[in-house]
Amino acid sequence: MTTSNSFPSPTRRGAPSRKAAGRLPTASRLGADFLTLCDLDPEIVAVSRGDVTLEFTGGIGHQPAYRLVLEGGASILADVVPDASALPAPTQAIADAAAAAGHGYRLETAATLRAEPRFTTMRLIASCRRVRVGAGDRVRILAALDEAGTLPLIEAASAARGAVDGVAAVLALACEGLVAVDLDAPLGPETPVRRVSRICAIAGAVRAPSAITTDRRDLLPTG
Repeated sequence: MTTSNSFPSPTRRGAPSRKAAGRLPTASRLGADFLTLCDLDPEIVAVSRGDVTLEFTGGIGHQPAYRLVLEGGASILADVVPDASALPAPTQAIADAAAAAGHGYRLETAATLRAEPRFTTMRLIASCRRVRVGAGDRVRILAALDEAGTLPLIEAASAARGAVDGVAAVLALACEGLVAVDLDAPLGPETPVRRVSRICAIAGAVRAPSAITTDRRDLLPTG
């Protein structure tokens, strides 16, 4: 199986995401891994830099790092930190404030991002992001999935007849967002693969209020 070991990496200019309009800021490798997960999640159609400031009574303010737009238009604010102690308020309090502003909330930490088998499956798929899939193999793989709906990875790969390994070809199409691979199971012959037919939305297409003030005394510092 031909793969590339080139992964999106955090730099001063941030990291790329095919679901974003340009590079997004990443404070660490965790941020780049999170953006890779977003790229491979078919439920997420757009990712943008966080543009919503949650302001709490007592002068506490917090702007989550990212905003995700889900299929159907729901907005999710997201933070990526080494652990929850890096946040300025309890996780549930931030989630409550986000809900008051009309958003969901998602927290990813080093522990959740590196959890198995999702982390290894993500890395294996992402390692194929630079594999070039020929027109014939591309059409045959997508046609097989269109007909079946969902196929085990080994069956989807068998549709490829070109020079590129069939498994690598399917995973490369997952990196392009044309097919979806189950991230929550170890990558193997029976891993489910399905067709993704919709087109990714433009990042930032759904706007939200820039600031929401919540009168929640439980967000005040203690001690």
